[in-house]
Amino acid sequence: MVMLSLTLLSVKGYGQQNIQFTQYIFNSMSVNPAYAGYKGEWFGQVGLRSQWTGLNGAPKTGSFSIDGVLDPETQRHGVGLQITADGLGPQSATGIFANYALRLPLDDSKSHRLSLGIAGGVTQYGLDGTKISVNDPDDPNIPEGKLSTWKPDIRLGAYYNNTKWYAGVAVHDLFAGSDSGEDFVFNQNTLQSLRRNIHGYLMAGALFQLDRGLLLRPSLLLKDDFKGPTSLDLNAMFIFNEKFWIGGGYRTRAKFFNRDYTDYSVNKLSSMNSISGIAQFYVSQKLRIGYSYDHMLNRLGVTQNGTHEVTLGITFGKFGRQVLSPRFF
Repeated sequence: MVMLSLTLLSVKGYGQQNIQFTQYIFNSMSVNPAYAGYKGEWFGQVGLRSQWTGLNGAPKTGSFSIDGVLDPETQRHGVGLQITADGLGPQSATGIFANYALRLPLDDSKSHRLSLGIAGGVTQYGLDGTKISVNDPDDPNIPEGKLSTWKPDIRLGAYYNNTKWYAGVAVHDLFAGSDSGEDFVFNQNTLQSLRRNIHGYLMAGALFQLDRGLLLRPSLLLKDDFKGPTSLDLNAMFIFNEKFWIGGGYRTRAKFFNRDYTDYSVNKLSSMNSISGIAQFYVSQKLRIGYSYDHMLNRLGVTQNGTHEVTLGITFGKFGRQVLSPRFF
């Protein structure tokens, strides 16, 4: 873990930086702000993720989100709030973002919609020097205590859906990308390991009826930070009687762009990342529970015990009205 921490504290890093969820497929507002209000009801979700269990200092993430529509009849204005807390060794990040989506109906039945979303918020980045094991206790680059700084940011997204398929694009960390070296200066300590990168997301999925009471929902998520490898998630879920979801996913490195890192590391990076098993069960019409397990396929897989993620979702309805049928996207 010491080597992992020191690697993360190097001058520059080109890996994916943003929080990673397996169960984004149940509530995609964490990926795309234009998703806010999609369910047409007020929906709250709590999630806990323990990544690479068994490794000291491995990532642990908690999340809370709530979203809904301000106008239940036309459902044109979606809003949401998302709070996340993430820790990795000595590093931490706690963010709060408010989301708004303008949901434009494209037909009279309102089954085709194009949503345009924006999210604004702040993230507190922290670095706890007491959690870093060092060879030189007098190293001036290592803080003596916990340092933190707040950074505002903006996210943009677009999301289209109908009853059969959906597609969306989003961009996070729009205030990032500075090359000045001043993105994160902790009380004159010039550790730059937490420098942010702009992140782009492309998501798409579809719904197929295989039999009465049996649906298939394949989906994909493409993630890119415009610096390092592109990440591709491929998922497929079977849905039984609109109550029980079960399926899996495969995450891999996709080489779509020729970037600097390929000149010196392409032969050392495995394209295989992980496989996952995912399930969601509707305990009642308003309450759902989700669980996922990720298993690493690269060399890291033999040094840890996998990743566990649990979510709890509650549908509040439309200010006392009847709860809608489950939304599949």
